Amino acid sequence: MKMLSIVLVLLVALEHAYFLYLEMFLWTRPKGLRIFGNTAERAEASKVLAANQGLYNGFLAAGLLWGLIYPDVAAGIHVQMFFLGCVIVAGVYGGLTVRKTIAWIQGGPALLALLTLLAR
Repeated sequence: MKMLSIVLVLLVALEHAYFLYLEMFLWTRPKGLRIFGNTAERAEASKVLAANQGLYNGFLAAGLLWGLIYPDVAAGIHVQMFFLGCVIVAGVYGGLTVRKTIAWIQGGPALLALLTLLAR
């Protein structure tokens, strides 16, 4: 269970690093427009907000990675649980306010990772 939880937490961290990349660097590019269903005009008007959102996703990724490498394993697990909880809340909120699939894409992997940490 320990290895599975590490892999899942790492995947959630990588997912949020990818969200950072999409929101900060690809928001106004064709790939970003396609992924987020934006027009060029809407993307241009909201690019500062998207970059801010991307930065927060980067903080979530950094927190999860910090929890994975924390010298005190028990404390590191608590750090991971906190940041996974933040990801789950963000996923639920996004699912309720933006698009239902966000809850599954963002919250689903985080919930699985949290459950594996709780089972350790």
